[in-house]
Amino acid sequence: MSESIKATLQYYGISPWEIEVLYGFLNSHFTIIQDEIESNDETFVSYLELKIPLTFNEEFFQWFDFKRWEKVKSVFKEMKRRRGSSNALKIKINFSGIPKIIFIVDIVDRQKFNNAIEKIDSVLELLQYHLDPQKTPTGISEIIYKFDATTVRWRLNTATSENKKYVFRNELWDEVI
Repeated sequence: MSESIKATLQYYGISPWEIEVLYGFLNSHFTIIQDEIESNDETFVSYLELKIPLTFNEEFFQWFDFKRWEKVKSVFKEMKRRRGSSNALKIKINFSGIPKIIFIVDIVDRQKFNNAIEKIDSVLELLQYHLDPQKTPTGISEIIYKFDATTVRWRLNTATSENKKYVFRNELWDEVI
C-alpha cells in the first residue's frame, strides 16, 4: 500500500537525522517525497510541512496505527526541544480531503508547543461540530487550525473556498475581503 500513497516532507533547517527518523515512521505506510526548500519565513530557523494525502478522520489513525502516530508526534517534540525556546520551529501538517484540514504549530513556548502536538488528534472529536454545514460557509475546500496558547486548545482559524477566504472570530466565520 505504501507504493501507491505518496506523502511529502517539505522542509528547511531540519537535520538529516530528524528527517531520517521521521522518514522511518512514515515509510511503512507511504512512499515519501522529500523536498528541501529555501527558507521562506525569516521568523523561523526551521520549518517542516508534512502533506498526508488522506482524510483527517478516525480511519486514518486506525490505518496508520495510533502507536506510530505517537512516535511521529515525539519526533516533532524532540525537534522543538533541540532548538530551544525561541521561534525556531514551525510545523504544518496537511491532511487531504473535503475539506482539507491543516494544522499549524508555531508556538515559542516548548511546553505549549508539546501540548499542541499532543492535542492534534483530539480535534477528531470536535470535527463533526466544526464542519457542520449549518455553521460553515458553503464550498469550503480548506480549513486551517492554529493552537491557541492562551486557552491551550486548537481553534478554527481560517477557511477558504474557490474564491473566498474566511476568518473564524467570536464563534462565527467572517468573510475576508
